[in-house]
Amino acid sequence: MLDTMTFTKIVGSFCGALLVFLLGKWAAETLYHVGGAHGEEVAVYVIDTGEEEETAEVEEEVDFETLLASADASAGERQWGKCRACHNLEQGANAVGPHLYGVVGRDVGAVEGFNYSGALSEAADVWTPENLFAFIENPRGYAPGTTMGYAGLGNPEDRANLIAYLDTIGD
Repeated sequence: MLDTMTFTKIVGSFCGALLVFLLGKWAAETLYHVGGAHGEEVAVYVIDTGEEEETAEVEEEVDFETLLASADASAGERQWGKCRACHNLEQGANAVGPHLYGVVGRDVGAVEGFNYSGALSEAADVWTPENLFAFIENPRGYAPGTTMGYAGLGNPEDRANLIAYLDTIGD
């Protein structure tokens, strides 16, 4: 029932359909990627509004002391939800990461029974609010080689709120 000619027609129709699909994909990419390579954004038509483009806003330097003084511990508790996946607040209850009970002012790498990566002890001696602020912003940038997989918390107010909350937990 399935002779060589029928099989050849079936394979040929699949190859033809694949060829039409690939040519259609190529034509669509050519139409929709006008004048630019992949990843480049080129405005095909610009509407002149009469205003000049604003230059990038200069990010003002954040005074850490002012941020910490105005920090809201209840807002920091909401930020704690991001840390909860790997850390606990109960003393001695380590999870993927060490417990954070009394972390503000604690020596770096001082939790009993937790295997630290070693990169942290080279970065700082004590978890002062300043050290925590820098570490939470970019853990791998602050302590290269750390095994902490969190990418960081970019908003300075959120970091200050989190540190204020952690400061209320523990000693």
